Amino acid sequence: MMRSLSRRAVLGAAGAALVGRPALAQARPVTVVVPYSPGSPPDIVARLMAEGFARRTGQPHVVDNRFGASGNIGTAAVARAAPDGATLLVQTNTLAINPSLFRSLPYDPVTSLVAVSQIATVGFGLLLNDAGGADVKEFVARAKARPGALNYASPGIGTPHHLAMELFRQQAGIEVAHVPYRGLSGAVTDLLAGQVAAMFVSIGAAQGLAGDRRARLVAVASPQRQAAVPDVPTFAEAGFPPVDMSGWYGIFAPAGTPPEIVARLNATANEIIAAPETVAALAAQGMTPVGGAPARMRDVLVEEVPRWAAVIRNAGITPE
Repeated sequence: MMRSLSRRAVLGAAGAALVGRPALAQARPVTVVVPYSPGSPPDIVARLMAEGFARRTGQPHVVDNRFGASGNIGTAAVARAAPDGATLLVQTNTLAINPSLFRSLPYDPVTSLVAVSQIATVGFGLLLNDAGGADVKEFVARAKARPGALNYASPGIGTPHHLAMELFRQQAGIEVAHVPYRGLSGAVTDLLAGQVAAMFVSIGAAQGLAGDRRARLVAVASPQRQAAVPDVPTFAEAGFPPVDMSGWYGIFAPAGTPPEIVARLNATANEIIAAPETVAALAAQGMTPVGGAPARMRDVLVEEVPRWAAVIRNAGITPE
């Protein structure tokens, strides 16, 4: 394996010398910035993509966890990077949510970055313990009987988990108290211990709790049922307004990256996303591979910025 990699590196360098300076630039290591902590779902996705890129291009792809400020630190770093294909970003829905949570950002999610490809989506669902009720109807009935008495957890203010409940709360006409945590593990622990009654979680996280009888997944926040949990109804099937909350993972480059570089990155990304080993790895995390043209990811981002702005405004969440 080492001999093979070394040989590819030598051949790549020789080819670069033949075709000139632009190819030499492409021989540099590529930095894949993930603005979240190691071991988080975005980090897992970023490392999966980085490994796939490195294997297919022969270039080292190094994952750089620049986390903090709800993903703004790492995202801003990529927005400032040279637009030459040597710096990439793996981001989530947070990219579309942050403009409404912060009074000012050091980047614009649409104009400071260029979409390369949507990688995957992940569904969300409502998790209840006994205090929350046996199903969605009982949860809503209890919330309406005692407005504000029921509470729910999230990994933090403005997270998809928080906004999913706000979206449902607004549509169902209920009042429930938000208890934000510093991360997912503490929120789930307190839900299982009965300290909070409910929370929205990703389908992957819900699958990890499948054998725990202290909480149950009662509805999925998507137009159709989720293949990973086919027995769980949608909110519409449960008799309530539909809740559409799908998390996504996408890959981006700095604005100004030449179209030919974006096209090359997109072609490789789609090859990685379609590979059986990638599909299996994403499924293990409760994710569905997507892929497609750069415009597909850009359209999702452009659509979600005003959508979440409305949810945040109606929830009375004040920008920091």
